[in-house]
Amino acid sequence: MNIGEAARRSGLPAKTIRYYEEIGLVHPDRRDNNYRDYGAHALEVLRFLRRSREFGFTIEQCRSLLTLYEDPTRCSSEVKHLASTRIVEIDDKIRELEALRESLGKLVHQCPGDRDPSCPIIDELAGTPLAHAAIAAMR
Repeated sequence: MNIGEAARRSGLPAKTIRYYEEIGLVHPDRRDNNYRDYGAHALEVLRFLRRSREFGFTIEQCRSLLTLYEDPTRCSSEVKHLASTRIVEIDDKIRELEALRESLGKLVHQCPGDRDPSCPIIDELAGTPLAHAAIAAMR
């Protein structure tokens, strides 16, 4: 099948499929006219990569998972280790996002939200509490 059909069946954009080929994650066959030809195995790999990326695995983690996927002698402990590492990364990101939400929430609470140009959100984004006043003074 051509790249358009592989994209439709795998749920990945053709551009992503080309990128995965470029970095050596997928290896389509080539027809006599040098067009890509995605067979059943390539489609399996593309679906595997799509799902792996949906779980947030990095490209390098996907490469490791794909190697394990294609190795019938793999140890599930290696797969479990990669997935457990991803869970730790997700937990770290959740904590980071919660702290970000709390900080932004405080700024939103502090902002009067009126017609006055004074805004603690802008001040924080500018990196100084008096940034807005300084900009106004320069005008």
